[in-house]
Amino acid sequence: MKIETLPADQKLALKNAGALELFWIGVGSAASKKNAQSNFLIIKGDAHLLVDLGALGPLALLQTARLAPTDIRNILPTHSHADHIGGMEEMFLLWRYGSVKKGGPKPKCVVNEHYQEVLWDRSLRGGLEWNEEAGRGQLLSFTDYCDVVRPTWKTQQPREIWTIDFEGIRLELFRTKHVPETATDWQSSFVSFGLMIDGRVLVSGDTRFDRDLLDLYADRAEVIFHDVQFYSGAVHTPLSDLKTLPAKWKEKMHLYHYADNYEAQDIAGFAGWTQRGVRYLF
Repeated sequence: MKIETLPADQKLALKNAGALELFWIGVGSAASKKNAQSNFLIIKGDAHLLVDLGALGPLALLQTARLAPTDIRNILPTHSHADHIGGMEEMFLLWRYGSVKKGGPKPKCVVNEHYQEVLWDRSLRGGLEWNEEAGRGQLLSFTDYCDVVRPTWKTQQPREIWTIDFEGIRLELFRTKHVPETATDWQSSFVSFGLMIDGRVLVSGDTRFDRDLLDLYADRAEVIFHDVQFYSGAVHTPLSDLKTLPAKWKEKMHLYHYADNYEAQDIAGFAGWTQRGVRYLF
C-alpha cells in the first residue's frame, strides 16, 4: 500500500489508471471537531463510490478533496446515523435542482430494498418528499432523487452478506453489530454495514467489538480500517479490546472513527491512525 497526500491546491480526481484507491474525507467520530466524520471515497479506474456522507460531509468534501456534492455520482450509505447520512439530503437536493430537473443524470445509490425503506421512511423522507408540486398532490420518492443499484444477497450465515460488482469495484457488504448497546448479536442490531473491498481491504464499519467478524475477514485482508473508541461499553469498538487481537492483524490495522483526544492514546503495535486528505493506493 502507498499513501500519498493530496496537494492543498489540487482537486481529487474521481478516476485513476486502475488502481484501487481509498480517500478519507473524514476520520473522526460523530462528535469530532478536528477530523470531520468518517466518510470515504473508493476510486478505481473510471469508477468512484462515496461511502456515506455525514452532516459535515459536504464541507469535508470541499476541505479535503476540493469537491462539491454535485461532483459525486455514486453513493453507498452504510447506516442511518447523522454522521453517515446527514449530508445526503443536501446532495440529493443539489442534484435534483441543479442537474436532474435540467435534464442531467441522477446519482446512483447502492442500497438493498430493506435499507432503502429504512433510510427513506425514517430519515430522508421528511426533508425530501415535499417539493414545488406537493400542493398539487405530487410527492417525491427516493427514486426521484437517485437511480437505485441493488446488491445481491449472498448468505445469511455466519452473518448477512450482500455482494455487488459496481463498475469494477467488487464489494461484500456485511451486517455489523453496532446499535443498540444491549444487542447480543448482529441479528438483534439495527441495520448497519461494513465492507470488504476487492477482497483486499476490510473496512469494519461502525461496530461494537466483534471477534466473529474479524475471524471471517481479517486474515484475507491486506489492510484493515477499523472503528475505535477510547472507553469501554457503548456502541463502537473499545481500543482496549482491539489490543487483545493477534499481532498479525494489528500490524495491518488502521484505526478510524476516533475522538479528538486520539493523540493521547497508545496504539503501539497498530499500523496507525487513518488519515484524512490522503490517497491510500493498493
